[in-house]
Amino acid sequence: MAKIDTGIGVNEKVPDGLRPSDGSPYRVLVVDDSMFIAKQLGQIFTSERFEVLASAGDGAQALEKYKELHPKVDLVTMDITMPVMDGVTALEKILEFDKNAKIIMVSALGKQDVVKKCLMLGAKSFIVKPLDRRKVLERVVTVLNH
Repeated sequence: MAKIDTGIGVNEKVPDGLRPSDGSPYRVLVVDDSMFIAKQLGQIFTSERFEVLASAGDGAQALEKYKELHPKVDLVTMDITMPVMDGVTALEKILEFDKNAKIIMVSALGKQDVVKKCLMLGAKSFIVKPLDRRKVLERVVTVLNH
C-alpha cells in the first residue's frame, strides 16, 4: 500500500481535518447568523485543514446549500437561533433530505432544553458558545469518527 504524503513530519500530529484513510480534508458547512461566530468556526476548521465548503446565515440558506453540495458535505455546524428559519427547523429539513447528515448544533448557554430536542431529532452533538477551540475540535472529531 502506498504511503500518503500529508506534508506532515514524523512526530507531528495529523491535523484533525484530514481523513485517516486517504489524507483528504473533511468538508464542512458552517451555519450561523453571526459573522463573528461563522468566521471563528471557519478559522478553527481551516487551522486543522478542514475544507469549509460554504457558510449560511440562516436555516433556509443552510437547507439550500446542503442540497446543492450534497453528498460532498461531511459535517454541518448549525446555530439554533437565526432569522428566516431557525436551526431546529433546518435540522429537521436537512435530515428529511438526508437521514445520514452529521449535524452539530451550536448554542449559547441556557438553551439545554432546545439542545435536548435537537439531539432527539437527530443532531449528533452540540457546541456551546462562547466557542472553545479544543472542545469544538473534540466534538467534531467524535462525530466524524462515528
